[in-house]
Amino acid sequence: MTNEIHQTAIVSPEAKLGKEVKIGPYSIVGAGVTLGDNVSIGPHAVVEGGTVIGDNTFISQFASIGSPPQDTAGMADNARLVIGKDNIIREAVTINTGTKKGGGLTSIGDGNLLMAYSHVAHDCRIGNNNTFANVVTLAGHVEVGDYTVIGGLVAVHQFVRIGRNSFIGGGVMTQKDIPPYIRVIQSMERGAKPMGLNTVGLSRRGFTEEIMTALKRAYKIVWRSGLPVDEALEELKETLGDVEEVKVFSEFIRTSERGIVR
Repeated sequence: MTNEIHQTAIVSPEAKLGKEVKIGPYSIVGAGVTLGDNVSIGPHAVVEGGTVIGDNTFISQFASIGSPPQDTAGMADNARLVIGKDNIIREAVTINTGTKKGGGLTSIGDGNLLMAYSHVAHDCRIGNNNTFANVVTLAGHVEVGDYTVIGGLVAVHQFVRIGRNSFIGGGVMTQKDIPPYIRVIQSMERGAKPMGLNTVGLSRRGFTEEIMTALKRAYKIVWRSGLPVDEALEELKETLGDVEEVKVFSEFIRTSERGIVR
């Protein structure tokens, strides 16, 4: 039940620590930080700002968590970073708090893996059970659903949304939204390019053949029919409107403000 704090670590007396917290050599935990039970912080890491970290989260060496946003708008007065439970945050990952214009909150859900050198900028909203490979870079205000896999060296433009259960191949640079359930690669000629359904990921998640067949039809209507987006959505409603996953897919596209990858 006791915490293990290395003698060289600097932990503010105003920080709130749960049970069985481990803090490694030369790490710094600031005054506004709250650490849940069984949080482990490696050596030379910095956790600062209004940061809340959930139970059983591991933070590796040289990570910078809760630092001010890299934005000229400046940090919100009550800027926060809220990280859920059971996350793995590896070496040199950087995560910023929110800005005044973005509501002041950056949030990350449960069960995520952020590999080395990943960056989550101000005001991002990250869901649950996502995998970010090395050097994934999210600009400000990006939204990521659940169960996505984002490959190494991917760069995501600010305000882009990434739908649940999608797969983004390594090196993709996207300025457009990526709908749920699809697979995207980097094309030298066209940038981010849809390449069909994320069948491997969906199968691993237990999606039935019936649902995947419906989603494949939905994909073809949006990307291969030649229809404008509005007409494609109407076609989806008429032909596949009773499939819940297709409803999620269609609603994501309908509410896109930046447009989707095409």
